[in-house]
Amino acid sequence: MYVERRVARIAGSTGAVTSARTLDVAERLVQVRGFAGFTYAQIADEMGISKASLHYHFAGKADLGLALINRYRTRFRSTVEQISAAGAPAAESLAEFVLIHESVLRDGRMCLCGMLAADYDVLPEPMRVAVVDFFDENERWLAGVLESGRDRGELAFSGSAQEAAQTIIGGLEGAMLTTRPYGEIHRFEVMASRLIRGTVGADIDGTRAARAGARSESGPG
Repeated sequence: MYVERRVARIAGSTGAVTSARTLDVAERLVQVRGFAGFTYAQIADEMGISKASLHYHFAGKADLGLALINRYRTRFRSTVEQISAAGAPAAESLAEFVLIHESVLRDGRMCLCGMLAADYDVLPEPMRVAVVDFFDENERWLAGVLESGRDRGELAFSGSAQEAAQTIIGGLEGAMLTTRPYGEIHRFEVMASRLIRGTVGADIDGTRAARAGARSESGPG
């Protein structure tokens, strides 16, 4: 019985590692090629395993895609919650939010859900719902930051905080997309700074540069 339990634990641990690695590989492929731009065979080749092994962990591409979104959403939520917990002025929180997107771009990738939004018409329905939920959740968080900033006199914008949040998120996703062909991060930095300044009257240049410098010195992650 002890041996059987130990074998089960080892098998479970191995399965968890394989699942995580599969998600890592698939996430990179989606962020570079889009959801329609990769196959199970490509993942299997890169991992050195059989397609049957992949299907054991994720029965179909739709299951894999949904798992990707859920994991990405969880990581993103954790990051913005850390920003909120810091209790920094609104401009600093906005700079950190911009840096989330900028760091993805610096890694030669695009926002996972931004890429999936481009493939929206060909996604299975559960993935469509999950992509919308991702953007809705981040709009709500950002709207809260903007509303609090306006209440404290740190930000100035007309209309609702939700509309301003939608403008910023849409602008950042678009800035990532149009920066990609040039491979020049400075283009994104300029667009992001002008977007934030023009939408809510906040100057994030100094804060973003300081944060980016600190991250570079401390290394990735």
